[in-house]
Amino acid sequence: MLIIVGLGNPGLAYRNTYHNSGFNAVDKLVERRGGTFKRRICRAKVCELFVGGEKIVVAKPQTYMNLSGESVKELAGYYRAKPQEIVIVYDDVDLDLGVLRMREKGSAGTHNGMRSVVGLVGQDVLRLRIGIGHPEGQVPLYDFVLSKPKGAALDAWDDATTRAATALDRYIRTRSVSQTMQDLQ
Repeated sequence: MLIIVGLGNPGLAYRNTYHNSGFNAVDKLVERRGGTFKRRICRAKVCELFVGGEKIVVAKPQTYMNLSGESVKELAGYYRAKPQEIVIVYDDVDLDLGVLRMREKGSAGTHNGMRSVVGLVGQDVLRLRIGIGHPEGQVPLYDFVLSKPKGAALDAWDDATTRAATALDRYIRTRSVSQTMQDLQ
């Protein structure tokens, strides 16, 4: 059992914003695997994939970012998954645009969605962070993360979410953080 959760905000207004990097990455993973988000359970859009006979649940919480942990906790209970069987994918302003980092556990850092997950599920969830960089100039962080990348930034962001989908696919097969990240370097 593995649950992969992409963090983001529901609704067309948030589509393709930096803050929806997690949604974009899991959308690409599901598309690559030939699945669709058919079900709505635990306040999330869910796709159940089977890889090598194992169920892989891919989810996009519909609770809005700051309450993501509520949906993740419900999904863990519904599927009887341990925190170590959960992968959270999300944007990170503390990483340069396009940089990917996978870690087995840790704090939430500055990310409110991840803070919600850690607060309700614990620190032992695997996380794949997608770097979006810092805003330039005097742009408030809130406005930056809810903006849509443009030009070269759009290309770098799209590439990063594609590589994140590749990393998730590799992790599904290897269950090795070090192997997954080494292959992406």
